[in-house]
Amino acid sequence: MYRWEITRAALAQRVFAIVRSRTYDEASATADTLLSAGITSLEISLTTPFALEAVTTLSRELGDDAIIGAGTVLDAVSARMAVDAGARYLVSPSLDAEVIRTGHRYGVPVFPGVSTPTEMVRGLELGADALKLFPAAAHDPSWLTEVRAALPQVPLLPTGGVTVESAPEWIAAGAVAVGMGAALSEGDRDTVAKRAADLLVRLDEAAPDRRTTRGSADLYED
Repeated sequence: MYRWEITRAALAQRVFAIVRSRTYDEASATADTLLSAGITSLEISLTTPFALEAVTTLSRELGDDAIIGAGTVLDAVSARMAVDAGARYLVSPSLDAEVIRTGHRYGVPVFPGVSTPTEMVRGLELGADALKLFPAAAHDPSWLTEVRAALPQVPLLPTGGVTVESAPEWIAAGAVAVGMGAALSEGDRDTVAKRAADLLVRLDEAAPDRRTTRGSADLYED
C-alpha cells in the first residue's frame, strides 16, 4: 500500500484507538477487545512494555484486516524500530523532522504532535501525513473551527482527553479523526462493543460536508 492509502485506511473510521498499558498481556487483551468491537486502527504506545513485540504479533496475525501503528515515537531510532516491527503508521506527541523522514523513507505515514498554528504549518512543511493535536484537552472544538478557517488544509487528529461525548464535536469542527484511549477501551467486551458501535455512528453523522482539498479530510475518504 502507498503511504496515502495507509493513511486513508488508518483514519477511515474517524477514530483510532490508543493502547497504552502497564504490561504486554494487558495491552494484548485491550487490543483484542477493541478489534472484536470493530475498531480497525490501533496505535500501540511505545511506553507499553514489549510494545514492539505487540506490534509485530498483531500486524502478522491481522494482515490487512486492521491497521496497526506505533505511538509515542520520539526519535529516528524508535521510528526505524517500529517500522521494522511492522507498524503501518507512526504517531508522536511532538514534531520531530527525523521521525517524519524515517517513516517516509520506508513508506510509512507519520502523524506528529502539534498544539499551535505555527507548529501545524511547520508540520505541513515537513510533509506530515496528518497532525496530532495534542493534548486536545487543552483546547475546545470551537478553537479548531477558528484554526481551520485560516488553515483549512490542515488534517488534524485531536488526541489526549477526547471523550465519547466530545469526539463527534471534534469531527463536526473539522477534525479528520480522533485518537482515544481508555475512554474507548474501558469495560468488558460487551460494553466496549456497544460504545464503539454507537461512537462510529455518531462520528459518521457528525462529519460535515467538506470541500475537496489536498491535505484535508477528503483526502482520506472514498
